[in-house]
Amino acid sequence: MESTRHRLIELLANSQSSYISGQELSKKLNISRTAVWKHMKELEKDGYKIEAFPKKGYQITQFPDKLSSNTLLWGLHTNWLGKNIIHKTKLNSTQILGNQLAAEGEGHGTVIIADEQTNGRGRMERSWYSARDKGIWMSIILRPGLLPNQAPQLTLLTATVLADVLSQKNISVTIKWPNDILINGKKAAGILTEMQAEQDQIKYVVLGIGLNLNQLQSEFPDSIKDKATSLRVETNKEWDRKELIHGILEHFDTVYDEYMESGFENIRLKWVSYGYKIGEAVDIVTPKENWSATLVGIESDGALIVRNQDGSTEVLYSAEIKW
Repeated sequence: MESTRHRLIELLANSQSSYISGQELSKKLNISRTAVWKHMKELEKDGYKIEAFPKKGYQITQFPDKLSSNTLLWGLHTNWLGKNIIHKTKLNSTQILGNQLAAEGEGHGTVIIADEQTNGRGRMERSWYSARDKGIWMSIILRPGLLPNQAPQLTLLTATVLADVLSQKNISVTIKWPNDILINGKKAAGILTEMQAEQDQIKYVVLGIGLNLNQLQSEFPDSIKDKATSLRVETNKEWDRKELIHGILEHFDTVYDEYMESGFENIRLKWVSYGYKIGEAVDIVTPKENWSATLVGIESDGALIVRNQDGSTEVLYSAEIKW
């Protein structure tokens, strides 16, 4: 059904300067003219403006400005990612739905997007403020065929994808270990990776992305107002959600394929190039001790490498960093 509708949109869009007959659409889509008419009515519900004239056919006169599965599919150029997009106006959490669908067998590359989350989640069970139409609240289902200890690499990969996409928009970003995207030292995006695995293989990963786009600073809750930012705050302009969603999915599609073919080293180097306070001293807190060390980089499993004051290096898998 969705693939037929997507193909219908393509045919209409490619003939914007002229009409295309119901008979021609019926033939190209291999459906009845009545089915064509029903699809047109569904597109109108999504916000497409369609003119229909006897003996002429149909023509799209205006594309919708709201998001839907159809509008997100139109113009998305990926090899495998986002061929199935599930869009919800309001949802408790794209991660919750993503995990449910993945457990039921939903395929590799499925994308869940919400205009608003009522129970958005970040790392360590923290909540994620997800106001309606103000950001990108998205989860991706992956079935990567990797070992469970490689799952953190997907988080780091995603951080570099977001950093690349924003950098291409002339926004200067850094990545705070392991996965926060910062602009001018404030958090603009976060990544949450959850997986189901057996001992020797990942069954599936649900990779969540939250990116603040069009919030004003005054719109953030008091609890995060001093730590959070948005692209609008930093650039003084509003951003098109669909354009950025497409940019993220298309770049992820390419980088993921390169990673699966060539391994993690290029991702690791890219992450270090964006790394927040790499080469600087920070205070580190663990349950056993507190000390000061210089950030060096990351290991292939995502662990943080630091250089202690005595010159020795140490690998940290879990620690609180006093940034």
